[in-house]
Amino acid sequence: MLRKILAFVVLAVLFSIVVYNPSATSEPGANPQDPAKEDLSRVEYPSLAKVPWRAHFIKPQETLESLYGADWVTVARFNRIDRRHVYPGMTIKVPVDIAAARDYTPMPQEYPAAKGYGKYILIDMTEQWMGAYENGKLKFSAPAATGAPGHETPVGVFRIDARHRNHTSSLYKTEDESGQYPMDNAMRFHIGPDNVSYWIHARDLPGKPASHGCVGLYDEGMQNRVYGIPEKPVLIDSQKFYAWAVGENEYEEDAGNLEELEDAPVVEVRGTNPVYRK
Repeated sequence: MLRKILAFVVLAVLFSIVVYNPSATSEPGANPQDPAKEDLSRVEYPSLAKVPWRAHFIKPQETLESLYGADWVTVARFNRIDRRHVYPGMTIKVPVDIAAARDYTPMPQEYPAAKGYGKYILIDMTEQWMGAYENGKLKFSAPAATGAPGHETPVGVFRIDARHRNHTSSLYKTEDESGQYPMDNAMRFHIGPDNVSYWIHARDLPGKPASHGCVGLYDEGMQNRVYGIPEKPVLIDSQKFYAWAVGENEYEEDAGNLEELEDAPVVEVRGTNPVYRK
């Protein structure tokens, strides 16, 4: 009889551990190997210190569109993420006042270093954002994805020296290995001492630094072509920057060829990759 009682107690303890183990029942936390992968509320951007926001855990069947309607664009930009990378189990930032956040940008409205230039591009790695300036005044801006840790985008002042609207990577392939990674609307701004080229171009935006050193901008048209989603492209910042920086009139003429340029806009890259709060 005593043996049966002891066996019952042991089974009850084991059952309670399985049922009430916090690691088994709690919502997924940040991946310790990649803190920004599942919890974007841990990514610290200095500009958000003055913008009230709350964390939202994405549940099954939830999408940015189902949660925020037409303001999904505002929330996506706020998180520096595209729709393809929003999935159940992750946590995003949501501005408390979404209407006020529609005009959110961390870039300064005036930038003294750009005053002497008709067109000037400022890339802030700490904010993961990119601004287009004309004579020192901000014309428009957009989220960006710079180089991941270990592949940081080079910091300094450069100049766009080549463009190629239908460029593809010579080093990296798509996730399914079906082809070379697309780099639509590509603008080269630096060639390193190791002969590696750095470009501004269309790419996925996962809400964190993610490239091998290039600077990526939204282009859902490219994502639709390569991945089949989203069905209706909306965010096309790479096209907007390309047309503004290297000439809208020539936009269709250079599609097939890489073209070297002179007197194209200056590109300044500043800051360091954002901090991940533990």
